Amino acid sequence: MKQSVTVSKSEEAKWLEGIKVVLSKLQFKTPTFNLKKIIVPVISIVAFIGIWYLGAEALRQREINFRVEKALTDQGQAAANALQACFASNESTCQTNTLPSPTQVWASVITLVNDYYVVKQDKLDFKNKTAAVNAKRIAAGKAPIVYTGRASFVDIVIRSLKTVFAGFLLAFFIAVPIGIVIGLSPTLRNAINWFIQIFKPVSPVVWYLLVFMIVKTLLIGTSSDNSFLISFISVGLCAMWATLVNTAVGVSTVDKDYINVAKVLKLGQLQKIFKIILPSSLPLIFTGLRITLSVAWMVLIAIELLAQSPGLGTFVWEEFQNGSSESNSKIIVAMFVIGIIGFLLDRFMLTIQNMVSFNKSEGI
Repeated sequence: MKQSVTVSKSEEAKWLEGIKVVLSKLQFKTPTFNLKKIIVPVISIVAFIGIWYLGAEALRQREINFRVEKALTDQGQAAANALQACFASNESTCQTNTLPSPTQVWASVITLVNDYYVVKQDKLDFKNKTAAVNAKRIAAGKAPIVYTGRASFVDIVIRSLKTVFAGFLLAFFIAVPIGIVIGLSPTLRNAINWFIQIFKPVSPVVWYLLVFMIVKTLLIGTSSDNSFLISFISVGLCAMWATLVNTAVGVSTVDKDYINVAKVLKLGQLQKIFKIILPSSLPLIFTGLRITLSVAWMVLIAIELLAQSPGLGTFVWEEFQNGSSESNSKIIVAMFVIGIIGFLLDRFMLTIQNMVSFNKSEGI
């Protein structure tokens, strides 16, 4: 005989209440993050490109109108009509020299990418051609023959990255130790403060000239290319001040309770620095390092231009001197590349900061 299971109303109410609690916990929130983190940025990008396109077309039309009117005044109606037709045909001989449109910039991106593969093949052909000769030269103790052809845009970017990282490391090894020393000593901090305040706002152009005067004298009589050396030293000296100041402030504002703990534990000076002071100062030190890296990347363009170092600075200046419509597009490509790399460098520093610091930051 089957037994019937009876459930009282109070027990049934408890079961229903429990089911409601479970279902409430299983309910998913509306994915509003898609709207904020994906759709809105995409809309802003599309709006930016649209405004850029309309602005470029307006500037292009303004230049066309001016040149056609000038031709009409100077040469007559026939010349003006011919020039108008030439602009309408989009021939390379009738291009405007103004802000390029997004389409023109994208075409320059494709050109620079294709140029990279062409130069890469040239390098490979040169390497294969000189392989036997270089093997003999190396065996004889001579320097191998190196490729001296034109550099691709990728090679130029890599050169600039090498320069900025070398300058950043120089700034790090100068600014952090000095910042720790003057942060620990109020007397030294007061003694050096005037030096920091005077040299911190100095222009990168002036730093370049100072470094150039010193390096060319130290290396006088040598035939080597000193542009890279001058560039990264100038970048480092120009960008190190944020790290120096932030390190000094971070060290000088360490909680006194931590210092007292170090005294109780009878830690030596180096132990106190590495176990107490530096961990407490890391957030400010990394903030300074992030600023230093950003400043180094910004001043790099001007310094490379002055030093004639084959990086982005020289690339932008040479394209500007060329003055063609295609050159204008390449300048805009370089501008976007500089901005994107600068953003990635900042994210890189922020990631390292969050790895080594207790205070996590999302950045801005």
